[in-house]
Amino acid sequence: MFKITLCPRRFEQELVLSRDGDRLNINGEWFDFSPLLEGSTLPASAINSTSFFGDIERIDGSILLTLWLPHGPNAPESTRYPEPILVNEDGPVELPIYDEPQEPEMPAELESAAPDEEATDEQH
Repeated sequence: MFKITLCPRRFEQELVLSRDGDRLNINGEWFDFSPLLEGSTLPASAINSTSFFGDIERIDGSILLTLWLPHGPNAPESTRYPEPILVNEDGPVELPIYDEPQEPEMPAELESAAPDEEATDEQH
């Protein structure tokens, strides 16, 4: 099992995770933690990746790690303040929503320049 703590940050690339036993695929790159023995710690600096934030440990059979969680400019609160994820099964890992689409806002100068329907109707 993996216990993944997520550390949110604004970034343009979404995070995609999947698990296969003691291996974790992060954005297409596999990381194998099977050599990590019970009670051991692997420093984040020993991993050639910017995805990890802090050390990786194996405690009570679980692999504990922290990953950066990229999010978009309109990420919901659940993404900006995520709960840790417990990953017990192999396959894709469900992550918080990256971003929420926003309706484009009309600049104030365009709003005031838009024709008023009532005024247009009165002119006809």
